[in-house]
Amino acid sequence: MRLLHSGKVRDVYEDRGDVILVASDRVSVYDVVLPTPIPDKGKLLTALSLWWFEQLADLVPNHVISADDVPAEFAGRAVRCRRLEMIPVECIARGYLTGGGLKEYQASGSVSGVALPAGLADGSRLPEPIFTPTTKAPLGAHDEAITFQDVEAREGAGTAEELRRLTLEVYRRGAELAAGRGVLIADTKLEFGRAADGTLMLGDEVLTSDSSRFWPAAEWEPGRAQRSFDKQFVRDWATGTGWDRTEPAPEVPADVVEATRARYVEAYERITGRTW
Repeated sequence: MRLLHSGKVRDVYEDRGDVILVASDRVSVYDVVLPTPIPDKGKLLTALSLWWFEQLADLVPNHVISADDVPAEFAGRAVRCRRLEMIPVECIARGYLTGGGLKEYQASGSVSGVALPAGLADGSRLPEPIFTPTTKAPLGAHDEAITFQDVEAREGAGTAEELRRLTLEVYRRGAELAAGRGVLIADTKLEFGRAADGTLMLGDEVLTSDSSRFWPAAEWEPGRAQRSFDKQFVRDWATGTGWDRTEPAPEVPADVVEATRARYVEAYERITGRTW
């Protein structure tokens, strides 16, 4: 195999003309990789992504070839995938207002150029899910919010519309399924690429605890920060240290590591109905 790319969380290898996508136990917050891994995170993310790819297969084709035909040392945390020409846009769908979207709304009344009603608070459900893309920054840089019109200018009107439609369809399917299992998907980030024949495919990971915000539905209450089943816990810890969001990031204490791992496990078990 040949290493093609080492990202914040995933490593990408070339093997027999395919791509081997390996999920590590690394965790990144604010686009910076923390020095402390989260045990089992790579396997949990891989298993959850594979489950979601199956649930979404009728909506959009994906890059998965096999989760079994991978090198033994990567078993459980790697997937053999089709090679795609990735589109350099992070496709984000939001059904609830929080995080960076909340800050943008508080400043301008809109998110990525999408105007929203007045009076929304942290955790408010939006009237309908919205498409709020960002740039796809290289390692060490920060993604920047862009508008749908920016995507049109970069990728063409047809591709931009296809990205928005598919992103919102995937979000709606995922949110509906998860809600039936007691989990609200506040927002999620997707990545798409084109196969050799031009087909637009869902790539990378999908609806995981790294790419999404998962909240317990029974505890949802707008107007405050929500308890989460994702890396928001470690993100909040990092913010509380006074860290300035630049490298080097602080070491994560053992109790925060274990609590973060427990949230990844709970998200996987609640959504899939399987025991980890």
